[in-house]
Formats: sequence, structure tokens, C-alpha cells
Amino acid sequence: MVQLSKRLKALREQVDRQTIYAPGKALELLKQTANAKFDETAETHIRLGINPKYADQQVRSTVVLPRGTGKAIRIAVLAKGEKVREAEKAGADIAGSEELIERIQGGFMEFDLMIATPDIMPQVARLGKLLGPRGLMPSPKGGTVTMDLVGAIREFKAGKLEFRADRTGIVHIPFGKVSFTPEALMDNLKSVQDAIDRAKPSGAKGRYWRTFHIKSTMGPSIEIDINALRDLKLEGAA
Repeated sequence: MVQLSKRLKALREQVDRQTIYAPGKALELLKQTANAKFDETAETHIRLGINPKYADQQVRSTVVLPRGTGKAIRIAVLAKGEKVREAEKAGADIAGSEELIERIQGGFMEFDLMIATPDIMPQVARLGKLLGPRGLMPSPKGGTVTMDLVGAIREFKAGKLEFRADRTGIVHIPFGKVSFTPEALMDNLKSVQDAIDRAKPSGAKGRYWRTFHIKSTMGPSIEIDINALRDLKLEGAA
């Protein structure tokens, strides 16, 4: 049995675990229950009706958060020749070829995202055991294997995130900071929902959306009415 702190017990009392909240009310509770001494991350935890062990039921894609992540992201780029200098000029925090692969093999992990060009992927493959468990392995589906390094770096720096369902069919995506305005959080949350809908795999049968929870880093979980979120039309949306 997990022992809850007095702080978390008190915060949980503010959330009715039997209630599925409208999106606006859920975000209001999210901000009310985020009382740590730092700017907590707003998180989504989405259970989908899929079985990721089957190839046609895997969920992996990207989402662009229109209001950004609230976090500075460190990007490493693996490329060859002029593409290394191109990545550096585009704002990559570190870029290289074989020498960077060797540094990573030696334990260097001072980055949050890795982008690679297709021509160096055969060499990157040997980093699979190091990068895979951390969710850092570049992939075409995630937009992190590309020749358009300038565009990819710009998008990820601006708020693009890669996501994938874990082995239990749950997708975990941060969607900003609790210090964001409710409007900014709602914009990002709606973008997450849209991205999950677009990523529905061909093998998904029956009910795709199971549960949709949000929480702050140190706060309690709050369940959102997914149908209300999907029906929501934001100002300026097409």
C-alpha cells in the first residue's frame, strides 16, 4: 500500500474521484491543486482501447502545442557533413556524427530529444539499447528522422512533442505549465486530443478512448469528459 503525504491527501479531497469533469472545470481544479514550490508541469494520461503488442494497434505520432511546452528543450542532432553545420546554425544544442555517437555510447545523455538524418540511421541503430528505454530513439513517425533539420529543430523548439502508447496502452503527454493561463492550457489540451484522434491505428476496434486524466506534477489525478473535449470548439479554430 502506497503511503500518501498529508499534502496529497488534502489535495485529493478537493477532487471527486467518482466525477468526470467538464474540460474547463478540470483545468480549474488542476490549477487549484498545484501548490508545489515550483512551476509544475501539466500532464495528460490517456488510456486507449488498443493492444500495442500488435503492429496495427500501436500509437506513435507527434503533437504541436500551439502555446508551447513552457520548457526549454535540448536537441541533439546526428548527421553527416554539411548537415552538422546546418543543424548547429538552426539552433541544435549539440550536433555531430560518429564522434557524437561515441560520446553517447560513453554515457553522454545531456539532451531531451534526438533528431537524425536518414543516412546516419544505420550507425544510430547501435544506440538502440541506450536511447530506446529513454524514448530518445529517432523515428520517421515521430518526425525525428528527416533531412529537413531546420524545420524539425524549429518545430520541436516551438512546442512539438513526440508521443507513443506504452505497453499498457496509455499515452503520457505534458501539455504546458500550471502557470499558463486557462486559455493557453485549453488550447494545448485540445491539440493533444486532436493528435490522439488523428493517430488512431487501423487495428483499433471498439471503444478507442477509455479514460482521459490530467494532473500537475505533484497533484491529484482529475478525469476529463473526453466527449465534451472533442465537441469543444475553440475561438479561432477552423
